[in-house]
Amino acid sequence: MENFVVSARKYRPADFKSVVGQEHITTTLQNAIKNNHLAQAFLFCGPRGVGKTTCARILAKTINCENRAEDQEACNQCESCISFKNNSSFNIYELDAASNNSVDDIRNLVDQVRYAPQKGQYKVYIIDEVHMLSNAAFNAFLKTLEEPPKYAIFILATTEKHKIIPTILSRCQIFDFNRIQIKHIAEHLKYIADKETVEYEEEALRLIAAKADGALRDALSIFDLIVTYSAGKKVTYQETISNLHILDYDYYFKVVDALLDGDISQALLIYDEILKKGFDGHNFIVGLSDHFRDLLVSQDQATLGLIEVSDSVKERYLKQTQRTNQSFLLSALHIANQCDIHFKASKNQRLHVELALMKMAKLPEALSLAALAAEEAKKKS
Repeated sequence: MENFVVSARKYRPADFKSVVGQEHITTTLQNAIKNNHLAQAFLFCGPRGVGKTTCARILAKTINCENRAEDQEACNQCESCISFKNNSSFNIYELDAASNNSVDDIRNLVDQVRYAPQKGQYKVYIIDEVHMLSNAAFNAFLKTLEEPPKYAIFILATTEKHKIIPTILSRCQIFDFNRIQIKHIAEHLKYIADKETVEYEEEALRLIAAKADGALRDALSIFDLIVTYSAGKKVTYQETISNLHILDYDYYFKVVDALLDGDISQALLIYDEILKKGFDGHNFIVGLSDHFRDLLVSQDQATLGLIEVSDSVKERYLKQTQRTNQSFLLSALHIANQCDIHFKASKNQRLHVELALMKMAKLPEALSLAALAAEEAKKKS
């Protein structure tokens, strides 16, 4: 039986153009290679799973490629590219600073730097999780980083830039990687689903992308999990929310309809159903706040693009927002936010959320009374 390879490894980008959502980084690196303006020390920083180590490997492969294309992409056919692909390149060294963080480990690396490459132009040293190095190891590395041989290039990668000492930062060209946008992750998941002949619902892929919180690697891990869970090559919305234990949009639409009708009983019954399904009250109130926010931005065409959902769900937001006004949404958001802030401190957390729902259900009545009072005052004046 053929061994299963997780999507994060199987579809790991092999060139700059296949890196997802980091165009500002890849364009700068390609221009640096083209104009021969390569720094001798790079620092790639950003959240997990956004492509820091991947870009470091692509850069290392590309600068040693013997037949680079005009767009500064590696040819993937020369001896250097093939040895890189087979993990047998003598010009690329990777060090995991999380498990090799002592002075001796860095001294061994510094000793290797003295020797020029036997073949190729550069020796590239990729140090992952560099913030894990001890202070003594950082200090042992300083001189080499400041005045490396012309053939040596250091690429440091970290998720925690603030932990790196300023003397190291000042010697590096710093690249900040962004969290990847939901739409870019969803598009990449579509590409992989098509490649793997996996049936999918677009809303399910968007949900996976949102759950990944900007980390493509996390999104691919979740995607593999859902495909395995479905027992067939498909990714459906229902199976995704079931497996990831996410509240369906439908509940929030129903709760807000009940609140707009001033129906306290219905709102409490829906909340009870949510709790019986095993969902946490805190997650519910945070999700409800997000729903109010999305309704608020739906009221203006200029901000409609801030909602990252499918067209069918966007239509539901537009339909429901016609029933609301800004005063209701802002007041409800304030109540939900206060409920969120004080949730952990509450002794009776269920009652705490129910009280917030009761207050929200009375908002339409309170707002209409306030409007009437303002009208009466206007007439008298």
